[in-house]
Amino acid sequence: MITRMSSLFLRTLREDPADAEVPSHKLLVRAGYIRRVSPGIYSWLPLGKAVMENVARIVREEMNRIGGQELLFPALLPREPYELTGRWTEYGDNIFRLKDRKGQDYLLGPTHEELFTEVVKSEYSSYKDYPVILYQIQTKYRDEARPRAGLLRGREFIMKDAYSFDLDDEGLKRSYEIHREAYIKIFDRLGLSYRIVAAMSGAMGGSASEEFLAPCPIGEDTFVSCTSCDYAANTEAVRVPAPPAEDIAGHPELQVLDTPNTPTIESLVDLVNSLGVLDRPITAADTLKNVVVKVTAPGSTQAEVLVVGVPGDREVDMKRLQAALDPAEVAMFEAADFATHPGLVRGYIGPQMLRQLGIRYLVDPRIVTGTSWVTGANQPDRHAANVVAGRDFTPDGTIEAADVRAGDPCPQCGSPLIIDRGIEIGHIFQLGRKYADAFALDALGSDGKPIRITMGCYGIGVSRAVAAIAEQSHDELGLSWPKAIAPFDVHLVATGKDEAVFEQAERIADELLRRGVRVIYDDRRAVSPGVKFTDAELLGMPTIAVVGRGLAEGVVEVRDRAGGQRDNVPLAEVVENLAAR
Repeated sequence: MITRMSSLFLRTLREDPADAEVPSHKLLVRAGYIRRVSPGIYSWLPLGKAVMENVARIVREEMNRIGGQELLFPALLPREPYELTGRWTEYGDNIFRLKDRKGQDYLLGPTHEELFTEVVKSEYSSYKDYPVILYQIQTKYRDEARPRAGLLRGREFIMKDAYSFDLDDEGLKRSYEIHREAYIKIFDRLGLSYRIVAAMSGAMGGSASEEFLAPCPIGEDTFVSCTSCDYAANTEAVRVPAPPAEDIAGHPELQVLDTPNTPTIESLVDLVNSLGVLDRPITAADTLKNVVVKVTAPGSTQAEVLVVGVPGDREVDMKRLQAALDPAEVAMFEAADFATHPGLVRGYIGPQMLRQLGIRYLVDPRIVTGTSWVTGANQPDRHAANVVAGRDFTPDGTIEAADVRAGDPCPQCGSPLIIDRGIEIGHIFQLGRKYADAFALDALGSDGKPIRITMGCYGIGVSRAVAAIAEQSHDELGLSWPKAIAPFDVHLVATGKDEAVFEQAERIADELLRRGVRVIYDDRRAVSPGVKFTDAELLGMPTIAVVGRGLAEGVVEVRDRAGGQRDNVPLAEVVENLAAR
């Protein structure tokens, strides 16, 4: 049956929605693909659902090709499995919790590691059953504090999550690699530009972890790539190369300086250099900035005080710090907190007394034994110079928390790094035995001894991929879908009042349909050509065919939506032309 604009459940908008901040959000709403229900929650209208199902179809095809078997778990889940793994607490406020009429705790599934592990444990018992790959495409729920950007950060979203179950670590590595290759094929078929970067595992656990990011200026993930080698990583996963340790002997003694009116690192550097008390001029990189935070472990009501030391020319990147301390929650120390900790002199904190105060101190990897710093003296309006690591203070460890900047050395080869932003569209993990241990997932080996199963986890944001493609495939006129996921191949437009135009358009639509070409036909009679053209460009089908004034000369105008090329194709050849695209 021909899909006609006159009867399609569709209403396009001329103005951007008031709450939309990014192109994909604006265009998907204006083009009638989605509608907002509440913050972070959207309805998929017919055209939007068609795009989403096309993305899901490609994902299914490639997952099935590597031997994946699809199942479907409920979204409403009991508390007990998540209590067993500790994630009922670890997720904190990020999940939707509810009680049934009997007072039993449930949650809306944010992810399903526990359920996959349980079902394999219940169905499989022998080493002969493995390896196995299971996956689902299903709605997930997370209580985002600040849902924004339409489909890019929602409270309800569609996700493909897959899990591999293997007998040993070598099997896990093989499963990881075949999923990695499958993801490359999926994103290539979706027409996405993407980068594969090293990533953090976070609350998921496990060891090796990579993200697939779609480069985009509005992306919430920041990643680096090397100008010389193949190194690429999410900034949260960048590891700072530590310089070699230095000899602590030979440094001058610690010296306390009066440093009033130095509210910034720059003002401190200027004052210290003007005093001429050191044997060389200093820069911000020679100062030691100490940032105080509160760290709350999952399930705890008591926050730990933590001081993080970074070179003074750097800022503490809270996303990197949070990733390093995950699943604990991190918050900045505030004025009220300083009031209850008089030993911490705000603005003048140095590491020299932290151990005496019983406060944990973690430092940037660049702060190694034998390095000398200008830092706080733990007294108002005073700083200390010649504060030597390993002599005047000893950190409790290192932490990757300083911001990463363009031009920083590559951890792999030392060449400069460049920084870009991207949208996370996929994430793969070597989970290992975290969940298998929690559920005692074993297989009986050929020798009669139990083998603890090892797992991998592989996610793709299906609804997020729709938004990412829209971000990469649009122009000032509207959307421009890759053919593989467009709702239709051809947008056929009939213009004018001549009945012959509509008769020929009807014939073309019918013949295209018989040839398997997906066509949407704008048959609206009381709508101007300008409105029809605007809608066609906004909706973004790969090809637009216009039956109108050219019919008198025996031609149909055919437009390539992405490239903008326009051709007048003879009426007798137009079906063949459109079917071949």
